[in-house]
Amino acid sequence: MPEEKIIALIPAHNERLHITDVVTAARQHLPVLVVDDGSTDETAVLAEAAGAQVLRQTPNQGKGAALIAGFKHCLAQGAGAVVTLDGDGQHDPDEIPAFLKAYARQPAGMIIGQRDYSQMPVFRRSTNTIGRVMISLALGQYIPDNQSGYRLIRRDLLELLLDSPEKGFELEVDMITLCLKYKLGLAWVPIRTIYAGQASHIRPLRHLVHYVRIVWKAWRTMHS
Repeated sequence: MPEEKIIALIPAHNERLHITDVVTAARQHLPVLVVDDGSTDETAVLAEAAGAQVLRQTPNQGKGAALIAGFKHCLAQGAGAVVTLDGDGQHDPDEIPAFLKAYARQPAGMIIGQRDYSQMPVFRRSTNTIGRVMISLALGQYIPDNQSGYRLIRRDLLELLLDSPEKGFELEVDMITLCLKYKLGLAWVPIRTIYAGQASHIRPLRHLVHYVRIVWKAWRTMHS
């Protein structure tokens, strides 16, 4: 297993129903930092009670902004990598060792948890498939799962991401683009595909507009 310091980073917004279980399970494997992104419920208090270190940012600024705040904090603590996972229970913290073992074998700049698209609800499977095809064409490389937020990210890529202007979900696409642009190494581990009726924070039309923009940005970055 890697000897360097690795921190589990969980961005969270109004996740009081799930955050205790996610933090408790993640702490069995790594120290945990939760970035509370302007929650109006007890997310931050519950995360602290479960043993996480908590950063609070207000008002709500978006998942990308929460991740960047977490990256800065983890880098300042000397982390060599972070494992990002969502606070809504859709990522199983007991799969963290799979990322650590993959990183020990091949310390890639980023290791992404690859979901089984056949296990997704029909609408999400369709939108994720379209998105996967679009970003693969833009990057000139097949990307099996571009929207999975379960990732291990190495320090050098974290440092590159600190200057990203992306404050929403688009940051996760930017990660892949920069990882490939700077040839840091991109790897995958299979993970469970979990959907338990959680409400999505995504607004479809806004998501589509921003996704088209970030795909165009990815194409320009790879061809500049």
